[in-house]
Amino acid sequence: MPLSAILVDDEQLARDELAYLLKNAGDVTVVAQGKNGLEAVNLIKEHNPDLVFLDVQMPGLDGFGVIKKLLDRKVPLPKIVFATAFDQYAVKAFEVNAVDYILKPFDKKRVAQAVEKARAKIEAGGPEDKFETLVRMLESQKPQTAKILIKAAGRLFLTDAKDICYATIEDGVITVATSGHASMEGQSNCRTLEELFDTLDPDSFWRAHRSFLVNIHHIREVVPWFKSSYQLRMDDKKQTEIPVSRAQTRRLRELFNL
Repeated sequence: MPLSAILVDDEQLARDELAYLLKNAGDVTVVAQGKNGLEAVNLIKEHNPDLVFLDVQMPGLDGFGVIKKLLDRKVPLPKIVFATAFDQYAVKAFEVNAVDYILKPFDKKRVAQAVEKARAKIEAGGPEDKFETLVRMLESQKPQTAKILIKAAGRLFLTDAKDICYATIEDGVITVATSGHASMEGQSNCRTLEELFDTLDPDSFWRAHRSFLVNIHHIREVVPWFKSSYQLRMDDKKQTEIPVSRAQTRRLRELFNL
């Protein structure tokens, strides 16, 4: 039975290598390739492939984030083969939850085995892989000290997510402002606010407006505005005022019991 496949990896060389190995795996057609998690979600929705080779670690939306977003959007899940070069706990999690994985650098025999395992699962039509359990397990073990890259004054700074005050997008460029002793403004290497949001703690960050992402812990003041709307005054040096969209006013009231 021929299988359709999508390859997702932020490294072109890794995609090329995998595509080459799949040519010899027998009856596998690579229908699309993606270089990040957001592309993966869109390509899976568009092509509905049998099989996806998905890199675990990518900037912005990582491999686990792709699965979460597909589950949230109730998109039918293909068979997933994770590609990883990292911790053994991840490998054990894959084994426990009956999803397959391949380790980098890729091995021809192991890639072929992953294809045959996926083919057998598809033909058997058994129960779906326990992706929700896998995602919860890996999220609980994910380091909480992830750094966010900010470009400012020709330099690249790594900052703690908790120090981010807000982020805004204008003309496709995302500006990130931090507060505290190391307050600064700079540009994110993410392409969309959604991509940046997927790297942050959803319990701390809130999309107050289509052009603004705010850290609720850095809101200094909620300012009533005209026609029952509000603005947020942040605790950065400029005490930036950020509009709350009408669609998010209810969420604001829930956050602060207004």
